[in-house]
Amino acid sequence: MPPLPDPAGEDALYAAAAEWQVRRQDGLNDDEEAAFQAWLAADDRRQAAYARMDDVWRGLGELPAAAVAQLSVPSRALPASSREPARRGWLQGGLQAWRDLARPMATAVLAVGVLGAGWLGWQHWQAQPLFSEVYATARGQSMDVTLPDGSVLKLDTATRVEVTLYRDRRQVRLPKGQAMFTVRADAAQPFDVLTEQVRVTVVGTRFSVRNTRAGLGQDSVAVQVESGRVRVSMLEGGRPSGAPVLLGAGQYVQTGAAGQLAAVETRPTRGAMLWREGRVNFDNTPLAQAVAEFERYGATRLVIRDPAVAALRVNGSFDLRRADAFGKALPLVLPVRLLRAGGETEIAAGQAASKK
Repeated sequence: MPPLPDPAGEDALYAAAAEWQVRRQDGLNDDEEAAFQAWLAADDRRQAAYARMDDVWRGLGELPAAAVAQLSVPSRALPASSREPARRGWLQGGLQAWRDLARPMATAVLAVGVLGAGWLGWQHWQAQPLFSEVYATARGQSMDVTLPDGSVLKLDTATRVEVTLYRDRRQVRLPKGQAMFTVRADAAQPFDVLTEQVRVTVVGTRFSVRNTRAGLGQDSVAVQVESGRVRVSMLEGGRPSGAPVLLGAGQYVQTGAAGQLAAVETRPTRGAMLWREGRVNFDNTPLAQAVAEFERYGATRLVIRDPAVAALRVNGSFDLRRADAFGKALPLVLPVRLLRAGGETEIAAGQAASKK
């Protein structure tokens, strides 16, 4: 924690400002007014201190009697001879009470100001990042990133992450793409992964977050845990919405169409994270989604114009960088044919695949 500022200089400054405030309430002659103006003009800080004291008096004077009656002034803050007159004067809003309370109130205002400044300074200090960086991969690229805290990120194709490490937390924003996170355990610094819809909070684990909006799981955010535990929360306007979901090893959850988390599933970790090896596993996947998944990694030149063909289901494991091999295999497993024209290959309806 940074040290609080030394209040000694400000103490004298605000004490002098309070003294002038009281004296001006009593009225100053011409010489005294000239002395006050000279004191004020000698230092810009004096003008600010006096203005602040003036605001305090004005603000208290505008309080309703009921609110003033609820304020308490510690007895030790006033000399015994002035405690009761001050109490009556305060409740009545009398000027004499303002004069009697000026110095103790100035001290209180100063104390609050110093503590407030210290707290704001502490908050500002905590809010300053220790490390901030953006990492991005182009279409068809992948990237391994080791963060200063020892955590490791593996970025999939067309992925962007914005990493910020603070003193009390670690944060990664994933506006688009897919990434695998191997988080170094540190209970004092939780690790958050944020998308527009979801926050994933961990201490130490291995998990992946997908926010591609294309291909597999389009229009949803998916979280798969390989080891450890994570907490997944929906976000609305940047704030948690609804009950969070806890995921353990081998568990998976994705956002639903209604803006809520779907039911937690148990899925084989290897199949869900084959993308780290440049492969994909299709399990009863619509053909249109399968082609879109390949498109994330490079131009396939495969097009589908027939909705019935787009809805056909695909199964199997494929090399994500061999869209050509995927296309050639389709007529062998689906009732489709390939029509090549103008640099594109249309996947069109055809005869049912022969069984051998």
